[in-house]
Amino acid sequence: MRIAVVNNFFPPRAGGSSHLSESLAKGYAAEGHDVLVLTAAYQDAPEVEERDGLRIVRLPAWMLPQTRLAVSFDISFTSRPTLLRRVRKLLDEFRPDVIHQHGQFFDLTWATALYARKRGVPALLSIHTRLENPQARYAKVFRGLDATMVKPFMWRSKPRLVVMDVLMQEYIESRYRGAHSGLVPIPVGVDPDWVVGGNGQRVRERHDLGTSPVILSVGHVIPLRDRVALVEALPEVLARVPDAKLLVCGQIYYGLFAERARALGVEHAVVTAGKVPKNEIPDYLAAATVESHEQGLGLGTATLEAMAAGVPVVAPARADNFPGISLRDGENVLLCRPGDVRGLAERLIAALTDPALAKQIGVNGQALIRERFSLDRVLHRHLEVLTEMAAARRR
Repeated sequence: MRIAVVNNFFPPRAGGSSHLSESLAKGYAAEGHDVLVLTAAYQDAPEVEERDGLRIVRLPAWMLPQTRLAVSFDISFTSRPTLLRRVRKLLDEFRPDVIHQHGQFFDLTWATALYARKRGVPALLSIHTRLENPQARYAKVFRGLDATMVKPFMWRSKPRLVVMDVLMQEYIESRYRGAHSGLVPIPVGVDPDWVVGGNGQRVRERHDLGTSPVILSVGHVIPLRDRVALVEALPEVLARVPDAKLLVCGQIYYGLFAERARALGVEHAVVTAGKVPKNEIPDYLAAATVESHEQGLGLGTATLEAMAAGVPVVAPARADNFPGISLRDGENVLLCRPGDVRGLAERLIAALTDPALAKQIGVNGQALIRERFSLDRVLHRHLEVLTEMAAARRR
């Protein structure tokens, strides 16, 4: 097959959807398929790059100003008068059998949706992020954007949608009903090997952690993953484990957690690492006693990678987060209700004070990832769906 992979986010830009789209694109190429990647320019990455069996074209882009509406996130857009013509030329030269889009609110997704409709090319769309904001006035704006901008473009190409978890399914059914051609449940895939074998001592020395128990929190800090509940759980945690540290590993776009830490008098226990290169993440995981990044609702790539490394995870999430895959509290993860600060503190204390429990949860979590979330398994499920879509087009 000839597969066009489309995502405004792509390495060297960090992020869950960026790394997953790259991993899948490389996997498609390794399986013998021709792959063209269309993405947004980022920093000094080359405009055209050929590596790992991929041809990567980075289109000129501008950065969305950092505002509360944009959840203070560095989002690049490629919109300009020549975009549609450039996308059409690139895709006509490539002649894709299918298009795999990532991210429903990106202009490259919209541009390729128009192309897909005009040329009759089937599109598979992976939705990584829900357009939501915890502040009511911004939540209304995002609902409006979904209704007036995102959904109309989806109507045009009627993509099949990849459903990564039950919360995303509920979101899709609420926001995009009738604007797609079906849902395909495929969880986030992770490479269970690359996160293993890190040098935790290097991280402990870098951040002067000594032998303190470490609550690692991986991922960019944005309103939907604000770490406020973790900070509010710290006074109870520190009452039981006085030398515990909360190590936040990710770019900080939303600093409310730091304000809460100062107000609660626990700022001495909070360490911020800032943005960390992907190749250093295994070191941070090796330094962790437990991982929890309180992703609003649901679980993402960072949680799965922590589990793959054998780190016990405390997650404010539902046991049925992944359709058909069972998360068992106290067996392969420690679960609490979203928003339950007391429950979060209790689960963190259990992981920090009961080494046998923590070890068993880490082992069981690691086994679950290898069995149900390995990138190979997820890759081949994507290829099954893409092959079916390409065959239907030929018929």
